[in-house]
Amino acid sequence: MLGGAQLVQVSSDGELGDKARFVRGVERALLDGEAEIGVHSAKDLPAELTEGLTLAAVPPREDPHDAWIGVGSSLDEVPEGAKVGTASLRRQAQLLAARPDLEVGELHGNVDTRLRKLAEGELDAIVLAVAGLRRLGRADEIAFSIPAEVMTPAAGQGALMLQVRDGDEAALAAVERVVDGAALREVTAERTVVALLNATCNSPLGVFAAVDLESGQMRIEAFVGLPDGSEWLRDRIEGDSKEPTLLGAELAKRLVDTGARDLLDRAEAMAR
Repeated sequence: MLGGAQLVQVSSDGELGDKARFVRGVERALLDGEAEIGVHSAKDLPAELTEGLTLAAVPPREDPHDAWIGVGSSLDEVPEGAKVGTASLRRQAQLLAARPDLEVGELHGNVDTRLRKLAEGELDAIVLAVAGLRRLGRADEIAFSIPAEVMTPAAGQGALMLQVRDGDEAALAAVERVVDGAALREVTAERTVVALLNATCNSPLGVFAAVDLESGQMRIEAFVGLPDGSEWLRDRIEGDSKEPTLLGAELAKRLVDTGARDLLDRAEAMAR
């Protein structure tokens, strides 16, 4: 009921950490009429939209950067050979591109599980999203935020996307009040790059768009690399933020022209 909002719990079919299953659970609740509005983490929502559903709004965005939790006050000051945990190939690729001496290993589980493994001394540091830590009240765990030029965030990181059924005008009207224009344009541009590169949320691809509210300009930067950090590409463009799809498409074309698709194909083969 939109007038008196109720939370609807969804199931991820018992698969812990399976973001795709959780997304499908939310979408199933919408399509079955159990919910009017679905809330997703924008970075986990596939670029290909589900038939019968509409992306209706992006609320104000939380800090999109990645956070370092552990030893050091900057990436340059982290001790040589430090053991770092992450479940993200994007983060792994950029860490090793910047610091090939680091020992980067897979780390899964929820935020509390990952922080516990760090506290127990299994690792020297872990990398998580600033937004997630803030939303869970764990921002005091952050040693430093990693600059986007060193670790480009995932497309949609820090943003939420609200989804409704096609033709549900009441639900659409209800979410319009929380739309943030700048965040919507940023996420649109980022998702355009992901879609045109035929990438997924698991690809070693970072895309970060930022709107300058004073000038109306948007800057988009991107990273594509191999999981071992041995090869990578970085590029950035700037243009009118009123054309986020066109800007994202232009950046995607530049990336493809300089070999990004080949890098992503090779990265996928390495990750099997």
